[in-house]
Amino acid sequence: MTLSGRRLTSLGLVGCLALAGCSKKEEPQAAPQPQAPSIPSTRAPEGTIPREGEAAAQPPVHTATGVDEEVAAIPSGEAVPPVEVPPSDAPPEDPKNREWTTAPVTLKRGPGQAVTLRSVRTGTHADYDRVVFEFDGARVPGYQLEYVNKPVIQCGSGDETPLAGQAALQVTLTPARGHDDQGRATVSALEMKPKLPTLLELVRTCDFEAEVTWVLGTKARTDYRVMELSGPTRLVVDVKR
Repeated sequence: MTLSGRRLTSLGLVGCLALAGCSKKEEPQAAPQPQAPSIPSTRAPEGTIPREGEAAAQPPVHTATGVDEEVAAIPSGEAVPPVEVPPSDAPPEDPKNREWTTAPVTLKRGPGQAVTLRSVRTGTHADYDRVVFEFDGARVPGYQLEYVNKPVIQCGSGDETPLAGQAALQVTLTPARGHDDQGRATVSALEMKPKLPTLLELVRTCDFEAEVTWVLGTKARTDYRVMELSGPTRLVVDVKR
């Protein structure tokens, strides 16, 4: 082969390679995989109560406020614990006891745990003076009120107790007690002299075997009435002027 022929052959090879390089196809790239859609968190923001549809996914977060904290802290779907109501072992208050009278007034309540007397207070109103006996628990104990003859006698010692006024209205409470488990009196003053228009003096004469007795020294033997009140538990005695 001549020199010119060799050059022609080399040029043909170069051209062929150039054509091959130009016609070479690029390798296809992998298509991007689709991403899963973002799912919002089902967790409720802190301090909030989740909506009903979210409650199954995450435990609810309860915020308790006010006086109903125990109820508010109970998760949805759980039973609320029952509230214990003390059983009634005695007749309710007799409406007739609220009528003014000088005759004895009695309401008996069956045996049971003695109710603790916590305070004795006095006050005056336009037409009567008032004594309030306040107790622990949800019920007033049984009671008996009546005018008794003087002198007034202490139940333990039998000693006579001076009492101001011309009449003595005795208030007996049972089952009740006026002391704590250590034997200390739960009412600080066992003798009171309020010096009200009708109510002149109060004396505790008995706190023994589930019976508590107070005697009210009044200006005269006058009408009185009895009422039971709740929140807190109280027995109210009003004495007319």
